[in-house]
Order: sequence, then C-alpha cells, then structure tokens
Amino acid sequence: MMRIKTALKFGFAACALLYLTPAMSYQPDKTYRFTLLHTNDLHGRFAANERGEYGLAAHKTLVDRIRKEVEGKGGAVLVLNAGDVNTGVPESDLQNARPDIEAMNAIGYDAMALGNHEFDNPLQLLEMQEKWAKFPFLSANVYLRESDRHLVKPYTVLDKNGLSIAVIGLTTEDTAKLGNPEYTGAVHFADPTKAAKQAIEQLSKRQPAPDIIIALTHMGYYFNAEHGSNAPGDVTLARNLAQSSLPRKLDIIVGGHSHDTVCIDESGQFISDYQPTQPCRPDKQGDSWIMQAGEWGKYLGRADFEFKNNRLELVHYELIPVNLKQKIKTPNGSSEYRSYAETIPQDEEVAALLKPYQEEGHRLLGGKIGRLRGDLIGDTHIVRFQQTNLGRLIAEAQRQRVKADIGIMNSGGIRAGINAGEVSYRDILQVQPFGNQLSYVELKGQALLDFLTEAALKQTDSGAYAQFAGVSMQIDRRAGTIDQLRIQGEAFDPNRIYRISMPSYIAAGGDGYPLLSGHPSYVNSGFVDAEVLKAFFQQNSPINAEAFNPGQDIRYR
Repeated sequence: MMRIKTALKFGFAACALLYLTPAMSYQPDKTYRFTLLHTNDLHGRFAANERGEYGLAAHKTLVDRIRKEVEGKGGAVLVLNAGDVNTGVPESDLQNARPDIEAMNAIGYDAMALGNHEFDNPLQLLEMQEKWAKFPFLSANVYLRESDRHLVKPYTVLDKNGLSIAVIGLTTEDTAKLGNPEYTGAVHFADPTKAAKQAIEQLSKRQPAPDIIIALTHMGYYFNAEHGSNAPGDVTLARNLAQSSLPRKLDIIVGGHSHDTVCIDESGQFISDYQPTQPCRPDKQGDSWIMQAGEWGKYLGRADFEFKNNRLELVHYELIPVNLKQKIKTPNGSSEYRSYAETIPQDEEVAALLKPYQEEGHRLLGGKIGRLRGDLIGDTHIVRFQQTNLGRLIAEAQRQRVKADIGIMNSGGIRAGINAGEVSYRDILQVQPFGNQLSYVELKGQALLDFLTEAALKQTDSGAYAQFAGVSMQIDRRAGTIDQLRIQGEAFDPNRIYRISMPSYIAAGGDGYPLLSGHPSYVNSGFVDAEVLKAFFQQNSPINAEAFNPGQDIRYR
C-alpha cells in the first residue's frame, strides 16, 4: 500500500458565534521589525540562464545581504516560496528538483506552499522531496482521499525575535484538472477559503495565539477578482475572509501560480507591463496585503514591516531584479544586454553545491538527436489559441508510434518551441517536461463523434485546447458541433472503429476531457511523451517544419 507522510489530522472546530480574545505573543508597546522575502514559480530555474539572469546562487547572496542588514538593526527575516518548484528546466526535471530544494535549504527558506506542479509526479516523489527539504511543505486544503488527512502540514508557526508568525499553505483547486489525474486521484483539493477559515480558527485557539497570520498561496492573482475560467485566486480569498466573522484577520497573502509581478499604481490599477526597478506597491484588499514576485526567481520580493500593539504597517516594498538584463542598441548599430540594476554575484558555496547537478544535467541532455529546418512553434501564447506545426508534429509522432488513425495533443503539455538547427534532448524536454505516457483507445460511430466534438470545442487560452493530427473538420462553436469530418483523408465512416492516440493525462480526464482510461479498449503504451518525440526526430531527421503546417485542416465558423 502506498504510504504518504502526513501530519496528524488537524481537527478544526466549527465556527462559534462568540470568540474570546486570545492571548497574543507580542509585548505591549514594543515595536517589532521583520522583513518578508518571497519567491514563487521557480520551475527548475536553480541555475542562471545563458545571460547570467536569476539563479539560486545569486539569490543566496541577496538574501544573506538583506539578512545581515535587517538583523543588524534588530529585525528578523522570513523567507517564503509560494509553490511550483517543479517542472520547467530539463536539468532540474531529470533530477526531480533536488538541486532546487538543496539550494533553497542553503538560502534558508522557512516554508513553501504546494503548487499544482508539485503534482506532476507520483506522490511518492513529493514525499521524497519533502524529506530533502529542511523547511515544511504546506497546504491546508489538500487531503488524502482514503484517510481524509492532510497530505502535508496545513500551517507552521514561526518565532521571529519573539513575534509569532503563522503561515498557512493553500493550493489552487484547479490542480484537480491541471495535475496528472493518475497522481492527483489519491488526493482531494478542498475550497481554499473554507480551509483558510478553519486554519485561522484553529490558530486562534492557541495559547498564545500568533501575532501575524500569512497565507502562502498557489492560487493566482486576478485583479479585482476577475479570474475567468480559472479557480478563484488571492483577491477572492482576501475578500471572502474579510466578510467572514473570523476571530482574526489575515494580514498578508504571498502568492504564486499566475506568474504575476503584483504591483498596483497610484490610481489603484494593476501594472500589467511592469518593468524591472519600477517602484512597486502590493495590492491591498481589506486588511490583507497581497504580493507575488513574477516567475523563475527573476525577482526577490522584499516587504519590510513594523508591528506594534497588534497593528501591522508596511514600511517598504520592492521587487528586486536578480541580474535581469535589457537588450539595447549600441552606437555602432549592434545590440547587447545590460543589467537593469546592480550585478549580484553568485554565492560561492551554493554555486559549488549546484555545479555537480549542472554537470550531470549537461551529461544527460547534451547529445544531438536530429536537425530541424525551420522553426517549430510552441509558444504558450500561440499554441493555446491555434493549430501549430509543433502541435501537429507531436500529435503525429504519437499517432504513428501506436499506429493510431487520429492523434490528439493538449496544448498545455507543450511548453516551448524548437528553433531551426541542431536539436538536442534538452530541447525535447523543454517542450515536454511532464513525463506523461502515450495511450490510445478505440472508438466507433457516435462515441468517436462525441469525443472529437468535445476535444474540438475546448476553449482557446487554455491548456485543454487540442492540437490534431490525421483528421480534418469544420467546427461550429456556437452550435457546439463538428462536420465535414475526414480521417486520414477519407470521409468519416460511422461503422468503422478508429484508434485515437493521446497523452495518458487526457485519457485520465485531465483538462476536463471525457474519462477514457476505464474504456474496455484503453491501452497505456508505457511510452513517455518526450521519448516518443525524441525517437521521431532521430528517425526522421532532418525534419522540415513546413511539412507539419496544419493549414486549413481545422476550420472554425
């Protein structure tokens, strides 16, 4: 039986009508100073990129510098990460994010929330990562289905120079559809607002109660709570809690998931085109400050607070760019990259810690597997809106591997494009980092039409949007129908059985697709998606990108 390490079940009392004022930890009339440092959505970027931007060795230098400054003035430092340390860079993915976690240990993180990408792998791997970490993984709304116990600790309480600070973890409910259902099926994602209320009630019963309560969330920032088809995010959480009859307020929300630099201008509007070094102020919803630091460790968020007599004041806030560079034109007409701000040197000890991981990653990934003529388009802002040559190529490679008639690939499983020239295994894993397995199912007549219709009608700007191979059709979104269906160039035959290939993620109901993994004809081939794409390049090199232009095969009216 699978064993997942978990905290003892926390029994939360129901909300009472009246609350006694809890004893607090702080000393009356004393001013406490603490600095909150935060990151989110690192996605495997433990090392600096080719231009020397970000990287956790530079983060270590920066955190140490701030810690020395703050503690020298009698203050305390709190370092938090709002989730998604997994998935994004092959060197990290192939080593199960261990280099990232080891570097976070060295930096001195106090806690991390579970993000949706912490569920890209089996829960046993998450348990292993939790053991590697010297800081707690937190989520108050993720439960094991079998026992109804929390998967990880719901919160932690930290003592910072006599000031008691509680940190509650929360994970987006969308993980149930964004994560691999083969791995998320053993857990349940509860309503984050309800879980936060329960945690605050429980914390309020402690003696003494925490002085500060922080929600460390991986839920997304949506200005004015306009979350669209996504699950509600941090603004909704703050507003919901502000309207509830809780014994305590939520002071701070440190968020992730939407990869935003949360900065609000003087008129109260979200700065959507934020530039490094630009002054930044977090959002404020009721009593709760909301902050998020972009992605990949490009920024280190810094919030300096003062606390006195149960009153919290934000003294200073900034998003510190970590060696980010801008491309500028030089007088001779060429271009070069120059830093937006000071260059932050890499910490030598962390750089030495990470070097073996980098070398092992290069060894695993460096070999050339083929050559490409023309670019394959996989940019998220394109592949989730229209058919692309890379989407077609992946679907075709999978279709051929299992001898299917139709290939379907969800756009959320395509994370990058491939540029013309020599192609390496690293390039492949940047496109498909999730390790999904290739599966297929055989459908006939109305069952096939129903499935293709549902796939074809998946909304743009979502990971569910389908890329196709081996099929052409016309799609009427308003009527919710497809017609002029042709498979392998021939008109659809309702009496014939067709084989459809797809990632096991889709077959298991991921991204809201119909559940097919229980179908009598369902087969999980065991082939890993990136390995299938790698083999296709090796067998067909050089590949001409133009040959996979989808043309007008998929038409809308």
